[in-house]
Amino acid sequence: MTTKDSAKTYNLRGDIVFTFALALVAYIAWQLRDLLILFYVSALFAVVLRPIVDATGNIHIRGRQPFQGPIAILVLVLAVMGVLAALGVVTFTPVIHDLQAFGTSNSAQAPNLVDKIKTIPYIDRYHLDPNVVYAQLKGLATQTASKAIASLSDLAAVIANIIACFVLTLYFLVEGDETYQWCLAFFPLHVRVRLDLTLRHAGVGMGKWLVGQLTLMALIGLTSTTVFLLLDVRYAYALGVVTGLLNLVPVLGAVISLVLAVVVAGLDSWGRVVGVIIFFVVYLEIENSFLAPRIMKSRVGLPSLAVFIALLVGFELAGIPGAMVAVPTAVLIAVLLKEYMILQYNEP
Repeated sequence: MTTKDSAKTYNLRGDIVFTFALALVAYIAWQLRDLLILFYVSALFAVVLRPIVDATGNIHIRGRQPFQGPIAILVLVLAVMGVLAALGVVTFTPVIHDLQAFGTSNSAQAPNLVDKIKTIPYIDRYHLDPNVVYAQLKGLATQTASKAIASLSDLAAVIANIIACFVLTLYFLVEGDETYQWCLAFFPLHVRVRLDLTLRHAGVGMGKWLVGQLTLMALIGLTSTTVFLLLDVRYAYALGVVTGLLNLVPVLGAVISLVLAVVVAGLDSWGRVVGVIIFFVVYLEIENSFLAPRIMKSRVGLPSLAVFIALLVGFELAGIPGAMVAVPTAVLIAVLLKEYMILQYNEP
């Protein structure tokens, strides 16, 4: 017969073992935090892309559905790669051509460049030697190339993480349902049903976030391309594509797009630079104060402040990847809190 003292001793030992086990799990998770973040980002991308895969699988051709399962994923990958390749060929060919021309140019072409530099306000006070300017630009290009080569190891690590994330996302898309059901099997039946419904509801919200984000990317891409063409900025199509794609990266993407557009516009005239800056200031103000809050709120159901805080937390925890998945993560947390804390608290 178990006494009260022995029961208390048993409970104390169990609590101690549980505490040490929890601390060990937390330590291991901290040591593997980069890998766990990679798993989480990949799984989240798979959840967000799942509606597109399902829509591809539901395409009917002559009464049949030829794109089912892995074939739908393959079609999605090929479509994305084809679009990116086409955009790269069409938009970035002039950029590559001009870079090659600059690399094979000589110092005799430097006076034209010096004349453009002299158009900068107050720069005419300095006496510029074309040969010196050209030599300095060549030296700067050489130093930039040397630094780029020296940082190839860091770049290789970034590329490896991107490839790993891409491969893991494909695995989650292919075997995500089996993995999801396997994880649910660890919960009791009554808990499993409720958790399944909650997570599926969160998945719908994440899919809506993707639609909203693609809408914002398309808007700024088309608008910026139109403005660049009207301002006669060179590489207008390339800059528009880059601006639209970088909109996926919160805050930092807009800064990079602005810097690139200003540098390219400055090659021709400072009036174009002013026009580019005015466009970005006006558009970003409209997007941040009108478009993004309404589009994202209608899609994900989160207030603007919650979206902004989620972006800050995501960037602080995991940098750019964390910021990219911050909003769908906030959607998941909001759905879980509503289901398991707010509704349960309000139940009689």
